[in-house]
Order: sequence, then structure tokens, then C-alpha cells
Amino acid sequence: MANSETSWTDSVNDAVNGVFEPVSKFLGEIVFYSVDIFGTSFPLIVGWLVVAGAIFSIYFGFAQVRHLKTAFKLVRGKYEQKDAPGEINHFQALTSAVSGTVGLGNIAGVAIAISIGGPGATFWMILCGFLGMATKFVECTLGVKYREFNKDGTVNGGPMLYLRKGLAERGWPTVGKVLAALSAVMILFFTFFGGNLFQINQSLEQLVSVTGKDDSVFGTSGGAIFYGLVIAGLVALVLIGGMRSIGAVTSRLVPSMALLYVTACLLVIGFNLTEVPNAIATIVSQAFNPEGVAGGVIGALIVGFQRAAFSNEAGIGSAPIAHSAVKTKRPATEGLVAMIEPFIDTVVICTMTALTIIIAGGPLYTQYRETAIEGGELDRSTGAGISITSDAFETALPWFPYVLTVAVILFAFSTVITWSYYGLKSWGHLFGHSKTSELVYKVIFCTMVVTGALLSLGVLVDLSDATLFMAALFNIVGLYLLAPVVKKELRKVLNYAKRRDAGDTEEQIEADEAAEEAAEAAAAARTSAK
Repeated sequence: MANSETSWTDSVNDAVNGVFEPVSKFLGEIVFYSVDIFGTSFPLIVGWLVVAGAIFSIYFGFAQVRHLKTAFKLVRGKYEQKDAPGEINHFQALTSAVSGTVGLGNIAGVAIAISIGGPGATFWMILCGFLGMATKFVECTLGVKYREFNKDGTVNGGPMLYLRKGLAERGWPTVGKVLAALSAVMILFFTFFGGNLFQINQSLEQLVSVTGKDDSVFGTSGGAIFYGLVIAGLVALVLIGGMRSIGAVTSRLVPSMALLYVTACLLVIGFNLTEVPNAIATIVSQAFNPEGVAGGVIGALIVGFQRAAFSNEAGIGSAPIAHSAVKTKRPATEGLVAMIEPFIDTVVICTMTALTIIIAGGPLYTQYRETAIEGGELDRSTGAGISITSDAFETALPWFPYVLTVAVILFAFSTVITWSYYGLKSWGHLFGHSKTSELVYKVIFCTMVVTGALLSLGVLVDLSDATLFMAALFNIVGLYLLAPVVKKELRKVLNYAKRRDAGDTEEQIEADEAAEEAAEAAAAARTSAK
């Protein structure tokens, strides 16, 4: 927004950045500490997330493959339990969590990834998404296992509960309390500035770009405030309704926005159907023999892993907050459903974006690839990523920037309302779940929506990214320690699904499970007495 009318916002922006830049730089150097691998900088936090996915995949016997069919049955409501505690069904829990991860990273981040790492980075994104499915399974099972219910029937869940309660059960109460508090603080900070301010700011930028750019009414302070107030009002309405309202909105919004975006991708792919085999062959061949990528295969792998890990948020601890509100008596049912989330986010939508850009071969993408091959530096900003995607689509569909604008606004809105819920539960863990406390949070959050329309606060967003991925450090330690609990819950669910498929009633299964638990408790008591 270059308009002189907004010059005061630039002054405020610079002042805020000046205050937070040293903190952001300090935390960034710690959280995103990188090592040089074959000439390519590799952030260790990405390795931390990917290794966790690999370990959990092996530990649970590649549940993301073996039990994916059961997961889809759960989403369709085959094993629905009418009297199960919770606020939303499996499908609503899935769409609520997906709305928090599917967003600008899928549109802009993928464009940057294949520009820097080449088409082969897509292959490694898919692999990372596959591994992330196992991590999501673990953390979301724990989210349901250790959730708590308020007097009004609403649910509290997430890493701040399963770290505290789960680790206390295993004999590490102090460690659990510390990790839970730190996780809540990190997620809350990202909620205000990454899951809120950043989304509003970037969606407004895209709106300005298709409505006249510097001459756009939304490029003025008045237009920006109007946009912020409209979004804030809509967010407030959803927030007032709580998780049931969020689930109802996202269960309609997420499929709609995904359908809109994927349909546009399919149109481009359909118009160039003969190019699809070549595009797929290019992705696979350049995954192992990349052209003009620093670090060669390792470089392409690193870029792909980075984008996927940053996109699907597996291991961060945010998704279990949404999934914990599900109606179920068996925690691992929601863990299985949660596996679908990285599949949709990374394997499907990121791949569709990559295929479309590679096939369309727009001028910007071609220019960026040529720069990368020649060893030049690329602009890695989110705005540049959106420009590459928009340009690629415009090459095949001249009207697509308008569709992209609608998609970006929907992605931004769904992300904001989901993160508003994540922040609410983190706030409640730190300051209590009273109505007054939650009202204060909602007012602050909606105020931040309007602020996001006026200010970019780039350094603050960088700081929020650092805090979000710092949460992964705390969360994954707990996941390792609690993995045996998840394995036990998985066995229960697989036995339950097998018996339901065989025709056993819910009552029969519950009676047998109660008898088994009583026998286990009695055996444990006898062992303790000895």
C-alpha cells in the first residue's frame, strides 16, 4: 500500500519491527538453526519433524497405509456413536483441523519450493506429507485421550493437556507441566500474529492486486479498515458460537474452497492432458537428478521437506486442539481420522499446485527456474510465491487471478477461525476458562484481525513462526514418551472396528471392553500388592 494516506501505518510498522527484530533474530537463530549439507542449508527443526514422522511410521507399522481405509470409514460416519461425548463429528473435526493448515503455504509455498528446488521437490514434499500422517495420528489420539470437559459441555484439549496429564501418569509430572505451559505460550503467540495478522494481511494484498493495485479502494487506510472490520465481524460471529459453530462453518467452507481450487487446477491440467505424463516423469526424475539445485538431490529433498513440514504442521501440537472436540469414546478413532489431514494438505493440494505450475510453465516460473539454474538468488517471500502461482494459472486461464483471490480469502478466513479456537484453548490453559477470560481473548483476537489489515509487522510474523516451531520441540518430546499409550489405544480401535464390521452391537463391545479393563485393573492391583 504505497498510498500517502497510509504513511502513518508505515511508521507504526517500522517502530514495532524495531522493537521485536532483535528478539525475532535471536529466536530464529535458535529454532531455525541450520547445518550445511552438500552445499545446502538445512534447518534442524525440519529434520526433527521428519525424523519423528519416520520413527512413528515404523513404530505403528505404517498405520497411514494399513489403516487408511478405516480412517475414511470413520469420516463417513460408519462407526458414529450417538451418545459419545464431544461437540462435533469426525468429519467436522477433520475439516476444522484442515482449515488451519490448508492455506497460503499450499498456494505460495509450493511455487517457491519448485522454483528453488526444481520439480523434484514435489516428490519429497509428498514423502514428507506421508511421514507426517503418522505424527498426526499420534498427537491427535493423545488429544482425545487426555481432553477435559467443561460444565457447559465444551471440550478442552491439546498438547497443554496431554503433556501435563500424560507425562504425570508416566511419572514425570514436573516435566509435563513445564512442556505444557511452554507449548501453550508458543501456540498462543502464533495465534495472534501468524494464524491471524499474517493471513488477513496477505489476503488483503491479493484483493488489492486484482482491484486496481495502487488505485484500489482497498489500498487506502479506509478500505483496509473496512476489510478488516468485515472479516473481524464474521470471525466474531463464529467465535461466539464456539467449536460447534467452527465445525459447522469449516465442514462447509473447507470442502468448498478445496473444490474451487482443485477444480481450477484440474482445468489447467485438463487443457494440457497430454503434458501430464511428462510432468510426472519430470517430478520423479528430478527428485533424484535435479537440475540447477544447490546440493543436488539433497538440496531438492531439503526444499521439499521444508515446505511440507511447514505446511501440514504435523508435530506442532495445534491440530490436536481441534480434533479433541470430536464425539467419540475411543481416542484412536480420531487419530486415524487425523492421518487424512496431511494427505489432503500435502499429498493432494500441494501436488495439484505443483503439477499445475509445471504444466502451465508461466513466464514467472520459467524466469525463476532459469535464475535458480544459473545460481542466482530468488525472492522467497510469500507474495512472490502467490505471483508465480497466479501467473502460471493466468497463462492457461486469463481470468484465474480473480478465482485465486476468492480462494485466498476463503483460505485466510478458515485459517483465522481455526487458529482463533487454538488460541482460545491455549489462553484458557494459561489464564483460565471463565467467561470473562474468554471474552477478553475474543476482543483481543478480533482487534488483531483489523490490525492485520493495516500493518504487515513482518518481523513479528517471523517471530511467531519461530515460536510455533519451538512448540514442536516441546510437543514431540512428549509424543515419544507417550507413544506406548497410543499403541494401546490403536489396538482397542482396530478390535472395535473389526467387531462392528462383523455385526457385533455397540453394547456387546462396550461390555466386553469394560470386563477387560476390570481384569487389567485387578491384575495391576495384585502386582502392586506383591
